Amino acid sequence: MSKVLVELDGAVRTVTLNRPEKRNALDLEMLDRLEAAFPPDPAPEERVAVLRASGAVFCAGMDLAQRSENLGRPTPIVSALRAIESFPLPVVAVVQGHAIAGGNEIALHCDFVVASEAARFGMSLAQVGLAPNWFLAKKIVEKGGPVAAREMLLLGDPLPARRMYELGMISRVAEPEELDAEAKKVVDRLAANAPLSVRIMKRTLVRLMDFRDAVPHDDLDAEVRRVSASDDAREGTAARLARRTPAFRGV
Repeated sequence: MSKVLVELDGAVRTVTLNRPEKRNALDLEMLDRLEAAFPPDPAPEERVAVLRASGAVFCAGMDLAQRSENLGRPTPIVSALRAIESFPLPVVAVVQGHAIAGGNEIALHCDFVVASEAARFGMSLAQVGLAPNWFLAKKIVEKGGPVAAREMLLLGDPLPARRMYELGMISRVAEPEELDAEAKKVVDRLAANAPLSVRIMKRTLVRLMDFRDAVPHDDLDAEVRRVSASDDAREGTAARLARRTPAFRGV
């Protein structure tokens, strides 16, 4: 069974993260399939995409075992996130459970997030000695502003879906049993709108946010790579895998 399922049903493209036995943790194969699931040229009859996940957890982020083998290297998730963000049609994330680190980024790179009251969103990188690069950090600032970004990034504690809604970072929150019905309202509304209008507005909205990439940031990404290759990063990842408290030394 594929780790990422793609279903086309008339106007709706549904992409499902399908590795529930690993809490939908992202490995390299999964990222490749996720990127391919959002091609730059969807069929004219498509109107909207839905991104959801199998099991109780939306996505636990990068597979820790695989991440420990790639510390200090450029994060492989960026290409998949770019494909989601630049997909010509609106993308609706249906988040039934926790969305952590890379899972949080996947949700926030969608145009709409409809979440269960049971879901939590987090960027726990500071708790394992890592840091987000420019592309990942700017999305959090874009969605929530500097106050929410500081709460999410510097503290690193997961935020309940209701708090995310209050911060303006997600679109809607529903009781778990009402999640699918609430998401369907958004999907149906999008599918009924004028497709040419929606496509050009999506392009406009994406480009309006691109200005941040013009800010010089090569030095910051280089520092992020240095942090990700540090002893603290190795200790944090090892501690998380062993379910113990890390002993950071600042090196």
